[in-house]
Formats: sequence, structure tokens, C-alpha cells
Amino acid sequence: MVDGPVVAVRGEAYREVAPELARFTVTATARDRDREAVLARLAERAAAVRVLLDAADPAVDRRETGDLRVWPETKRSGERVVAWHGSVATTVTVTDFTALGELMLRLADQDQVEVAGPWWSLRPDSPAYREARHAAIADALARAREYAEALGSRVTALLELADNGLAPQPMMTRAAFKSGGLADAPPELELDPQPQSVHAAVEARFTITAPVLG
Repeated sequence: MVDGPVVAVRGEAYREVAPELARFTVTATARDRDREAVLARLAERAAAVRVLLDAADPAVDRRETGDLRVWPETKRSGERVVAWHGSVATTVTVTDFTALGELMLRLADQDQVEVAGPWWSLRPDSPAYREARHAAIADALARAREYAEALGSRVTALLELADNGLAPQPMMTRAAFKSGGLADAPPELELDPQPQSVHAAVEARFTITAPVLG
């Protein structure tokens, strides 16, 4: 049982920080009347993508092969196959933003390759989250002291602290590039990383000394 008056407050913190990661997708495609030809071309184009990503290894944090699809194209009047299609997508995560634009353009210069992105974000363990949580707690304590001061009281103890969640609000830029036969030295592409908004909130209950009401 709590002895004495209690003040309940909500503490919040908003931060806007630079992104730490950039993700984009690379999709190689192929189409032919012969299924084996589609598979061979798809494997060849996926290998070319891997070569470029291997060369950019210092800037690439991780890469993951995702959606692999091979499907027939049929005539409307029946099931006769008139062509085969294939695609394979790779998600690339980059930490060196200075190399991001050039890498995306070089990948887009490959035959039958589409590049889409980037999507900016923070790392799951980013210090920005911890800083926002600390700031939210400090805000709750400051509010409790303000209320107590208005009553002629002072905060004496913390009864309860509840985390209402920390919500990153990533900003996204999406650009799509298709293969188009760039020169040996591709044009420079400057990308402006978009700031990431982080919001933290807590609910806190504090005991205070008896208020001076008269």
C-alpha cells in the first residue's frame, strides 16, 4: 500500500538521427521460349550481380537472395506455353553511403537487371534507441518534479515505470533503375540519406511529499 500522494506522468522523447543502413534490391530477369535457356540466362545474370557485389564487399554489410521465380506464359485460349519467364531478387544492405550510388548504377547497367531503393534505417541495436529511452525517463522525472513543485511538494520515490514502446519512423526513398548500357565510367549518383525519427515514451508514478494546498 502506498503511503502518501502519488503523481502519474508520461515522459516522451523525439529524436531525428542520421540513418545507419541503406537497403536496396537487385532483380535479374530472363525470358525465352525455351525453359532451359531461361534458367541458364538467369544463372548467368545472377552470377554477374554476385561478381559486382563481391567487388564492393567492404561497403556491403550483408546480402540475401530472396524471391526466385520461374513461370510459364500461356495463351489465353489454353495451356500451351509460349514463353518462360524467370527472376531472382537479392536484397543488399550497405553501410558505406559514399559508395551506394555508384554501386547501384553499376548493378543497373547489367543486362536485364532492375535495381530499386534505397530504404534507409537504423540498426536494431542503434545507440539512438537507448538515448531516446533515457531522454523519455528524464522527461517523466522532470514533469513529476514540475507537478510536485506546483503543489509545494517534492518527489520522494519512484513507484512504477512502464515502457510504452519505442517507435522508429523510417523515411524511405525509392528509385528504380533498369539496365541501359552505361559507359565504362558510369555517371555519379548522389543520394541524400534521409534522417530517421525515433520516438520513446514511458509511464511513471512517483510518490511526493504532502502538498501545500492552502
